[in-house]
Amino acid sequence: MGLFTKDIQSMDDLLLHGLKDIYYAENQIVKSLPTLIEKSTNRDLSKGLKEHLAETEKQVERLAQVFKKLGQEPEGVRCPAIDGLISEADDIAGEVADKDVLDAAIVGAAQSVEHYEMARYGTLIAWAEQLGYDDILRLLTTNLNEEKAADKKLSTIALRKGVNRRAAS
Repeated sequence: MGLFTKDIQSMDDLLLHGLKDIYYAENQIVKSLPTLIEKSTNRDLSKGLKEHLAETEKQVERLAQVFKKLGQEPEGVRCPAIDGLISEADDIAGEVADKDVLDAAIVGAAQSVEHYEMARYGTLIAWAEQLGYDDILRLLTTNLNEEKAADKKLSTIALRKGVNRRAAS
């Protein structure tokens, strides 16, 4: 089911499609993060990615709760956006020989993924509020807040922990 197909007839359908999209995305992220963790050489970056992997697994569990509260089975729908971001991260990680530059590339790729997730969760929260689904707002907001915190942590690693500085020298 594509985003602009006749399968989406109502705002409820749109919300459900968005939830399937982010459910797929989070599951793909769980599968791809171990590769980035393995390739990162910066201790703070590896640690931050490991922590976010554990958070992402909990986010998947929260999304499963959202589906259940809506009377639906947790299900994903292919998301070309996240597939592209993950593919780009894999490509960059495979092409960069300098370990310091590789760490900076991993931070950038991870932040691209975080920004996609923040946009998706923000939209889902707005739609759920409009539809009166107050019982799922807390779960979606928790996920959004974790994504924002992960993005901030990545910025700190890049700037204050010296990843970008080492890559530039």
